Amino acid sequence: MSEGKLITARARTDAQDRLIEAEEPLAAFHQRAGGEIPGPIVTPALLDLVRRARASGKRMSRAIRAQDTLEQISAWAEVVPGKVGTVINISAWDALDNSDVADAGRDGRVALVRHLAGLTARLDNDQSLITVDWVAPDLDALGEAMMAGAGKPWTDFARPEGDAQRQPLHWRLLDGAKIQVEGSDRDWVAQLLPLPAGRTGFELYLVPDRPLAHQRNEPGMRRERLAGIGREIAPVLRKPVSRIIANAETIRTQLAGPLADEYSNYAADIASAGEHLLALIDDLTTLEVVDDQDFAPAPDQIDLADVARRAAGILGVRAKERRITLVSPADGASAPAIGEFRRTLQVLLNLVGNAVRYSPEGATVTIAARTVDGKARITVADEGEGLSEEEQKRAFAKFERLGRQGDGGSGLGLYISRRLAEAMDGSLTVESAKGQGARFTLELPSDPSA
Repeated sequence: MSEGKLITARARTDAQDRLIEAEEPLAAFHQRAGGEIPGPIVTPALLDLVRRARASGKRMSRAIRAQDTLEQISAWAEVVPGKVGTVINISAWDALDNSDVADAGRDGRVALVRHLAGLTARLDNDQSLITVDWVAPDLDALGEAMMAGAGKPWTDFARPEGDAQRQPLHWRLLDGAKIQVEGSDRDWVAQLLPLPAGRTGFELYLVPDRPLAHQRNEPGMRRERLAGIGREIAPVLRKPVSRIIANAETIRTQLAGPLADEYSNYAADIASAGEHLLALIDDLTTLEVVDDQDFAPAPDQIDLADVARRAAGILGVRAKERRITLVSPADGASAPAIGEFRRTLQVLLNLVGNAVRYSPEGATVTIAARTVDGKARITVADEGEGLSEEEQKRAFAKFERLGRQGDGGSGLGLYISRRLAEAMDGSLTVESAKGQGARFTLELPSDPSA
């Protein structure tokens, strides 16, 4: 870890905002991050400052932060526009080894963008598509095209605005880029997150500039409620709560400067409370949907074993943090079913998430898939304290938390999960006994055509 020593470096850019000359340590950082000299600036904050200064013709300065494979750096950058390009003056350079940086900062950003994203995709190391999921209806065409184009670069389908360069660009240049989406009147921004250490590839999130407007009382459309947490209040609450989380994470990780431990811990409490509030908002939004008598999930052809593997992959980091082993269905296992993919994944994320949360450290959570008597089944078995017969009867009740306090839960997860299962002509049941863990089973109609 550095001692916070003041370091000054100078650099120059041309009219295309390419770095054509740079002194150390900026030059080494730029090249480790995948850049070349001469070549495009690969640090988004610095590139944005250079573009603003050149466009305005005025001297501009601000703090910048970035990281490469070795270090996370913070510095003060001053950009002076010239006749053609700009001159960059760097001071107060401070570098922190990535080995000393907690994963919580990344987790905070992931939590934030996941709440806001309309589309999520898993990419390989070359930014080619592996899996795609989306919740925004104005991204239906894009999502379908991406699913059909697995193995191709994601930029073949969602092109960055005003960028005619050969795709895909270095991921740092695409992180934060505005994306053109045909058929959507909203503006979208791409958020690219490298997978944690030990895994290769990226997570891609497309985040909208605003919630999707809802039409009401038009011929041929289902009547929308005029009031309710999901349609009216949730979009208003999400933005300020997300801002609170982001600011608290900045304070907690001390990116804005050194801070006493008690204040850093206080900021962590604020961020945690904000994340719980966002989770509650999401639960209440879904609750309004599933309690609507007209709610009808789409009857997709899905594979329960595949959905289970995806759920285990998403929650793998959380399980690892608690030293819990997740055993998911083998790659060759299959349980074809009829049900909406997104809603089925939502149910399994809840079941597996609960199993990870309430199992003791070092335990094993087993997810098994099978087809029995024309039904596809997934069972999530944990090694927690188990449920008594009375607790099993209450487990699926609305706002029921079985006496647990301080775990951040809303008491809605299992209620919503059972409602979703029943809406897909299936069921969600539990078998348990005190001291013997719990086994939750999701059952859906099997797919006879598979």
